[in-house]
Amino acid sequence: MKARNAVLVDGVRSPFARGGRGKLEATRLDEVGALLIKELLRRNPQVKPTMIEDCGIGHGGSQYDVAGLGNITRLAGLPVEVTNFMTDRQCGSSMETAQRVAMAIMLGSYDCGLSVGVERMGRTMGAGMGGGPKPTRVANFNPRLMEPTQVQRDMPYDHSDYFSVPIPDYIRDIKMMQSMVQTGQNVVDMYDITREELDGFSMRSQHKIAAAYEAGVYQEAEVLALEVEDPVFDENGVWQEDEKGSMITFDKDESVRPQTSMEGLAKLPPVRGLMSHADKELTITAGNSCPTNSGVSCVMLMAEDKALELGLQPLARIVGWAVGGVKQAIMGIGPVVAIKKALKHADLDAEQIDRIEFNEAFAAQVIPTLKETGISEDVVNVNGGSLGIGHPIGATGARLLMAVGHELRRSGKKYGLATQCIGAGQGIATILENLDAN
Repeated sequence: MKARNAVLVDGVRSPFARGGRGKLEATRLDEVGALLIKELLRRNPQVKPTMIEDCGIGHGGSQYDVAGLGNITRLAGLPVEVTNFMTDRQCGSSMETAQRVAMAIMLGSYDCGLSVGVERMGRTMGAGMGGGPKPTRVANFNPRLMEPTQVQRDMPYDHSDYFSVPIPDYIRDIKMMQSMVQTGQNVVDMYDITREELDGFSMRSQHKIAAAYEAGVYQEAEVLALEVEDPVFDENGVWQEDEKGSMITFDKDESVRPQTSMEGLAKLPPVRGLMSHADKELTITAGNSCPTNSGVSCVMLMAEDKALELGLQPLARIVGWAVGGVKQAIMGIGPVVAIKKALKHADLDAEQIDRIEFNEAFAAQVIPTLKETGISEDVVNVNGGSLGIGHPIGATGARLLMAVGHELRRSGKKYGLATQCIGAGQGIATILENLDAN
């Protein structure tokens, strides 16, 4: 079996709306996914619908409008023979589906496939997600998950291969299954990160995305303007499903805050319910955490030889990938393991990576990851990240891939890396190479 190269042909996404109270609340996300597929076919007319053989759906919840296999591809008008699969690797879901499609292409299973990421989130993590029958005593959360074994508590045997800082006993001794916000505080405690560092990173991220929108970076290729119903909300911010809103153009991520300042961020209190197991200052706030969001993203992948035969101009070649695991209580630094594994897979050094797209679930995850990998913030999220763009968890992976691909083409740089943390205590990374770079 001869392996082939796989390329990222193109990618497009919706603007990301605020979770539970944003501009996509009255819009079917399966229809948005269909629009994105149609847009990719419009922009790449050499690719016929019959050429697409498989579609991976990355989704962290179980919403009815997206969970059905084949729904989105059928709504897009693709042949009913196009196969579909769905993956839930939480925040890494649509990067995982893109990797699986790329692997199939590399092994010669087919020439062309899609990865679609889609998520409808509520105002808080968990709200608006899930579904299905009421849990029973044999189909609910298993309390034994809160009782780690000795090997689960111990320092990993290869911890020093990836990290310079040992995991403190006060983190290894706490119960498993921490909230996402709490894992951020745990990482802050472990690395002694200051509130000023967190807020400074968050402010810079917001300013970068505002500047990118001002310069038309996102509008030129990545974000597709949508005509959507303007949701009607009551005085408590609850969507009134029975009331029909007017049609509006939705063309910009809703969580961008261009006026963000250190002074404003400093006024925000720590997130309620947070605690420090090390009895240190509580530093995780709404300002240095990503919001909850709804949105859809889609990327097209193809065998490199097929893409060139069709006369396409792929954004980048996929040259490496990895997933890595850490303790759930410090899930935010999962990308450290994934990045180092992916670099080894691609036979590259961190210094060779010209652009990095990081999901920015919390500023607290990015700062220590950069320290552990030796990567400069100067090459990270040059057009802003999830602190301002938003983080609809199933949709973010494909967004990161297309953002890297578009930025490599825009800048003429050679290597890019997309990476993100994953709530269960994991990280995922993909490395791309610009075919046209010297």
